[in-house]
Amino acid sequence: MEQYLPIFALLVLGVVFGAASFVASSLLAPRKKPSAAKLAPYECGIVPDREPPTRFPVRFYLVAMIFIIFDIEIVFLYPFAVIFKQLHTFGLVEVLVFAVVVLVSFLYLVSNGALSWGPAKQLRVGMPTRTSESTIARVTAAPSSPGRAA
Repeated sequence: MEQYLPIFALLVLGVVFGAASFVASSLLAPRKKPSAAKLAPYECGIVPDREPPTRFPVRFYLVAMIFIIFDIEIVFLYPFAVIFKQLHTFGLVEVLVFAVVVLVSFLYLVSNGALSWGPAKQLRVGMPTRTSESTIARVTAAPSSPGRAA
């Protein structure tokens, strides 16, 4: 039972830290709701002239998947490099199989268009020229207002 005491202690510390974070957040958070001017977007004093895109394109997530795949591959190659001479041919074959699996997943992502970004899409004009007043009005309006981009 003595062996599990450090694990239990870390578990208790994690729960205490999480609870303390929630309590501190509720005690230190501002009490009043922000005004419409504070909710309006501010871009270095420049009034935005178009609506922001509502979603990231799927290709963005495919590039993120490629990064994660190669990041994991590198993590698994470090132990192999450390004991390369002890593994002999068996280790080499296993690493080659692993590399082939990673290469196949990379080719799958590329075939789905992960690296072909294509032409930039133009946003439709949904509102007249934006000013600070129209931005504040848009932020305070109901979500189903007619000028909002879908």
